Amino acid sequence: MNNRNLLSRLAVASLLLLQVHWALSYDSAAYRYPHYVDGRTSMVHLFEWKFKDIAEECERFLGPMGYAGVQVSPINENLVIPGRPWYERYQPMSYKIITRSGNEDEFADMVKRCNKVGVRIYVDAVINHMTGNQVPAVGTGGSTAEPGKRLYPGVPYGPKDFNTPCGIFNYGNGIEVRNCDLSGLHDLNQGSEYVREKILEFLNRVIDHGVAGFRVDAAKHMWPGDLEIIYGRTKNLRSDVFGENKRPFIFQEVIDLGGGEGVSKWQYNYFGSVIEFVFGIQIGRFFRGWEDLSHLQHWGFSDRGLLPSNDVVVMVDNHDNQRGHGAGGDAILTFKNPRLYKMAVAFMLAHPYGHTRVMSSFDFSDPSQGPPADSQGNLISPDPINGDVASGAEANPCGHGWVCEHRWSPIYGMVGFRNVVQDEALTNWWSNGQNQIAFSRGNRGFAAFNGQFGTDLKETLQTGLPAGDYCDVISGRKVNGKCTGKTVKVNNDGNAYIEILKDEADGALAIHAETKL
Repeated sequence: MNNRNLLSRLAVASLLLLQVHWALSYDSAAYRYPHYVDGRTSMVHLFEWKFKDIAEECERFLGPMGYAGVQVSPINENLVIPGRPWYERYQPMSYKIITRSGNEDEFADMVKRCNKVGVRIYVDAVINHMTGNQVPAVGTGGSTAEPGKRLYPGVPYGPKDFNTPCGIFNYGNGIEVRNCDLSGLHDLNQGSEYVREKILEFLNRVIDHGVAGFRVDAAKHMWPGDLEIIYGRTKNLRSDVFGENKRPFIFQEVIDLGGGEGVSKWQYNYFGSVIEFVFGIQIGRFFRGWEDLSHLQHWGFSDRGLLPSNDVVVMVDNHDNQRGHGAGGDAILTFKNPRLYKMAVAFMLAHPYGHTRVMSSFDFSDPSQGPPADSQGNLISPDPINGDVASGAEANPCGHGWVCEHRWSPIYGMVGFRNVVQDEALTNWWSNGQNQIAFSRGNRGFAAFNGQFGTDLKETLQTGLPAGDYCDVISGRKVNGKCTGKTVKVNNDGNAYIEILKDEADGALAIHAETKL
């Protein structure tokens, strides 16, 4: 153990487990509001993109197509690891803003340009730890360190700023999980006032640039009481962008699959949002056919161990578990299973549960493989958008090893669907009792899914929509009053003939009020 008062820590943990929370000096609900521009509902994780490329993507595609925000990879200086694996971004050397994505000026320009077109920026904040014991230790900004001695002059941190060295061997022991080194990465003591000040200097500098909030990496490995104090001492968001007295959106990485571990997601959701990992695992199981889609009728509301909808950020996959790390194993669907993946993401965006996040990846054959880069390690940009997508031009594939799921038409089409249906209730549920399902979102949208292997879906179903011809956003787009894909005719009684053939590439169909032709 370190120099923390063990009895105090145990008392805090007991209070959390009993959900006895003292009165806060701030409105904790404020940290669960993402500050999206009105009418927008979903963010995308542009994993490992350069700041300049993100700015251009905001202007040319994300803004026009209705995306609400971008989660960016960690922006602070990281350790340069031979071979440049993706995970080097999660080994901080200092809190200087300089990585392969760009420098602080480029970051500031990106945030300004994205905000201007209604796309918010969320930074992946790595504040639990520093690096492992690599020698020599040199950072992306030129900082050096002596990790074995826990000396990081780029901050500066020294041995007294870390917890006593120990490894995590028992995830049933919450003290060990929070005080010991995660995968050999030197664990900071967030109970130290000096460490808090250094973390806050970084977070507040980032807020000054105009971001809307943070993903907090490895929150599970930090004490809730320490995080609550740190969040409470962050600055308000910039008033010229967000209005007066707005607090940053906080969404925390707490991997809790309900297996009786020593740390629970329920210990973190009362003072910020939590990334709900169980969501993606269950979605993967359903769309892989391990459980019938018909069982999704009441899913997400009161069963299956999910946190309350307003408390969570949800995703089908993320940068960790698409590589077999983190949580979920073989249940996780990724771009490598395109038909099932598009169906799963479409369902996530059609269903009312949670704040939705879309993944945008680069291709890989080795789970440690870094992003597309040249022989000097400089990131290679995705291909830019060609043409005016807002006027009907299709988004071109990203190329150069980038996957860019967010440019896939069924995915951006469903981002638009969610923007239109907003908070409308899930109604008009239908299933064939197995793996064909459909439902409405009030009188604003309707979606259907054919997960029945080898069987066509051909049904007349209640859509909840007014009579008219509608454009299916999975197979096409409404452009200049015409549809580039399937059309669906809704009758005066709201019924429509729905057809999703067994050999179709996408396995889903969706229409909404703004696709009426």
